[in-house]
Amino acid sequence: MKKSLLLLPVALIAMAMALTACGGGSSSSGGGDEAAIEEAIETSATSSDPSKCTEVQTEAFNEAESGKTGEAALEACEEEAGNESEPAESVSVSNISEDGDTATAEVAITGGSLEGQSVEVGLTNEEGDWKLNEFAGFTKYDPAGIASLVEEQLSEEGGAAGAIATCVAEGIEEMSEEEAEAMVFEKDNKGVEEIATACSE
Repeated sequence: MKKSLLLLPVALIAMAMALTACGGGSSSSGGGDEAAIEEAIETSATSSDPSKCTEVQTEAFNEAESGKTGEAALEACEEEAGNESEPAESVSVSNISEDGDTATAEVAITGGSLEGQSVEVGLTNEEGDWKLNEFAGFTKYDPAGIASLVEEQLSEEGGAAGAIATCVAEGIEEMSEEEAEAMVFEKDNKGVEEIATACSE
């Protein structure tokens, strides 16, 4: 029980981060590759069709988001596709930069679990199709927003997790942007484990 309690905030944040590409979508740009890149991001954002897991997301992206590998990651993505909660109301795509078969773009989130956050995503072109390949980091980081999400989710969990919700949230709010990126994008749970352990004492 203790181990799952310590890992719970990380799982919740990882789930929330996945929503950055799973909400509503809106943006505008010209044609060509930029339009295709925006379309890939918005399809990943707005569609609940499991086909998006292969059509606009790479295997590496699915593996990073699910923590699983190969077919297991694909199955996890497809299962989640129709079960999203609190998606963003919209995502706005900007600052697209292309370099051959790779590209980056900034995605701003409005509404949902990550209201006010912006992230950089990396894309790759696979046989002519642009696909999301990774979350590269925050471009606008709101620690209070992430802390609020964690507190809400832990409180809903109840029991031991609910009892430390506020304490854990306060600890997460004090994290640096670098620590938060390691936690969210690299699935490094050391910092959260330390916070949860201290809150449980």
